[in-house]
Amino acid sequence: MRDFAAAGPELNFSSERSLYKNAWLSSRKRTVAYMRNRIAAVTGGRSAVVQPLFAALVAEWRAGGTKIAGALSEPDGASDRTCTAGFLREINSGEAYQIHLETPPVGTSCDIDAAGVETAGRDVLVDLATSDLVVLSKFGKLETMGRGLARAFEAAIAGNKPLLTSVSEKHLEAWRAFAPDSILLPADDAAIRRWWEGARSN
Repeated sequence: MRDFAAAGPELNFSSERSLYKNAWLSSRKRTVAYMRNRIAAVTGGRSAVVQPLFAALVAEWRAGGTKIAGALSEPDGASDRTCTAGFLREINSGEAYQIHLETPPVGTSCDIDAAGVETAGRDVLVDLATSDLVVLSKFGKLETMGRGLARAFEAAIAGNKPLLTSVSEKHLEAWRAFAPDSILLPADDAAIRRWWEGARSN
């Protein structure tokens, strides 16, 4: 049997383990940085500002040939409701899904129709696999409970797709738990453009 103890420095297992660990950590850091470049949430802006901003950018990027899957919220003109979004418009088909209830459920003032949001989410999944970018209106109350657009969020992350969304301060902690490798952006055209330039080059 070979005497490894007498083999000298040619068999430095400690050094090899250290090199392997350093290589793994370096790879992990690159992976985390890569994912941070690809998942972004806009925070600090009202939906009335963020959704039109998303819509304008989506229209421009699609005109330039980018394949985008997703859905954006639109108001329906009503101003007397707790939740102001009236519709979710699927980006590719242009179909608008009603996402508010005429009468909120007993015990809550929120009139968001979870079933309507989930129907829109299923349509988003149809185009997600072939998309270059996924844009989802927001990560909100429904998504924190695994409902609404949660499946679309999960599919985008699992498919390693660049993902752009918005999140309110109220749901920021839940978002960070859901997508810990994401970055936060201001509701600013230039900041979102910079993010997309970085995400598309990875």
